[in-house]
Amino acid sequence: MAGAITAGDFRNGVTFEMDGNVLQIIEFQHVKPGKGAAFVRTKCKNVITGAVVERTFNPTDKFETAFVERKDMQYLYSDGELYYFMDPETFEQLPLNADVLGDGFKFVKEEMICKVISYKGNVFAVEPPMFVELEVVDTEPGFKGDTATNATKPATLETGAQIKVPLFIDIGTKIKIDTRTGEYLERA
Repeated sequence: MAGAITAGDFRNGVTFEMDGNVLQIIEFQHVKPGKGAAFVRTKCKNVITGAVVERTFNPTDKFETAFVERKDMQYLYSDGELYYFMDPETFEQLPLNADVLGDGFKFVKEEMICKVISYKGNVFAVEPPMFVELEVVDTEPGFKGDTATNATKPATLETGAQIKVPLFIDIGTKIKIDTRTGEYLERA
């Protein structure tokens, strides 16, 4: 097999083909019981459907490595259901359906660079930058001297996304957000 991998070599992030699907390891554990054969316990994500399954493998099980392409592309604009991305090297534009964008895309604004992830030419996911800086466009007024720890209020960002922010954040404040969790990190 070209690019084969055995279950004994599984690590987090490894992608492989099984039964016509592309799976990515999100957790793995090598188990060596006192009696019986060793095995590899995994949590795998089907990269096309997003479904997560738990499976055990024999460490010698062989699979074809799946080469997943991750390409930096600039988000241009949306036009109804289609979202347009541009390859910064070729300037080619790629229209994508909203269903491949994922939850973190609500923090992406025009001109941001995202990773467009595809397998054999089929795009199945768009990864936003890990951290983004966005402006707060709507929130309740903050109170001077209100330093209650961990007290938050809802805020709407310039992309329309809603998150919780500390009480001292006002409209017009630029803030940094972790797109994986949707959490406020700090003032930008």
